[in-house]
Amino acid sequence: MQSSKFVTILLASSVMLFAIALISHPKEALDASIYGLNTWWDVVFPSLLPFFIIAEVLIGFGVVKFIGVLLEPFMRPLFRVPGVGGFVWSMGMASGNPAGAKFTVRLREENQITRLEAERLVAFTSCANPLFIFGAVAVGFFHNPELGIIFAISHYGANILVGLVMRFYGKTEKEKGEATKFSIIEAFNQMHETRIADKRPIGKLLGDAVISSINTLLMIGGFIILFSVVNRLLSIMNITDYLALCIQLLFKFLMIPIDLAIPFISGLFEMTIGSDLISTTTGVTLLQQSVVVSFLLAFGGFSIQAQVASILSKSDIRFLPFLFARFLQGIFAAVLTLFIWEPIYEKNLQGENLSQPTFFLLDQTQMTTIIDFFTQFGPMITIFSLVVYILIYAKRTSN
Repeated sequence: MQSSKFVTILLASSVMLFAIALISHPKEALDASIYGLNTWWDVVFPSLLPFFIIAEVLIGFGVVKFIGVLLEPFMRPLFRVPGVGGFVWSMGMASGNPAGAKFTVRLREENQITRLEAERLVAFTSCANPLFIFGAVAVGFFHNPELGIIFAISHYGANILVGLVMRFYGKTEKEKGEATKFSIIEAFNQMHETRIADKRPIGKLLGDAVISSINTLLMIGGFIILFSVVNRLLSIMNITDYLALCIQLLFKFLMIPIDLAIPFISGLFEMTIGSDLISTTTGVTLLQQSVVVSFLLAFGGFSIQAQVASILSKSDIRFLPFLFARFLQGIFAAVLTLFIWEPIYEKNLQGENLSQPTFFLLDQTQMTTIIDFFTQFGPMITIFSLVVYILIYAKRTSN
């Protein structure tokens, strides 16, 4: 009872302090809010919406079940999750956070996975998308496209390592199903049965997909704006500086320059802001900057974790395993960056001509073009999608 009262006092005091800070610094709070809104408005909404809608439709049509049957022989032995986890993993990598959590909850709602399988799955399907890693961080912040390869290898490699570690989570759990043999015919039959079982007409299925996707994106936008303001107010009130003192002790032990402590604290709340600040920090080596940024990209920041917590709260999936996995992935990503830096970056990438063909690398001009596209057309896509959402919602509520 005493601990419960202490938590109540702590939460109430924190909210009151935040409210006082908002009143005391209205201009700074407004600027931070606009920054967060622009991030969501220009890039996050238009880039994530198509993936969310398509994923909902694929689930309704049974395509996810088809993929699940095909990937069962691979996903079950390696990660102790059903084959449908392969769909969540691929969509999570393509669209970025918090897509992995959204699709995991969707599969859990349909009882395609158990709770422990869902907790394993969401732990290693949380990642940044390639556009953010290569475009925003490597090119936008560091002006160094080669660095994107280092970030990508360490980031997605850490995802795999977390998945392998989390397979031992809930080791005593009785498996719901065993790995099956690869069978296209069985996969097709399962897809057909799933589509028949979902009796919604195509129009309603699309409408549900749009409404569900936009509801999730509105929630994401709220968290982005909130943590942008929180991050700015913590900096103004010098709380970030006090928190940095603790981080400096850890950085000294790890032989990381203490100049990176304050940007690191900012990145713990919002990884985009932290990565940007780290890229402009002087007096540190590029390797040291890359190690810290790799950790932040894998950790995700409290902003993304709050988004995931909100999504998971709609199900019985627990948040603590996900939080543990974020710290674990951050450590793995930082260590991988150290290991691959010399053999990959210094010996093979540094000073190389980026016009050489690689299957996933775009040069700086191409990345800039993609970012400019979202900057110019992202708001129009957002407005159009919100109008469609309002029309569908109004029509359904009027019936």
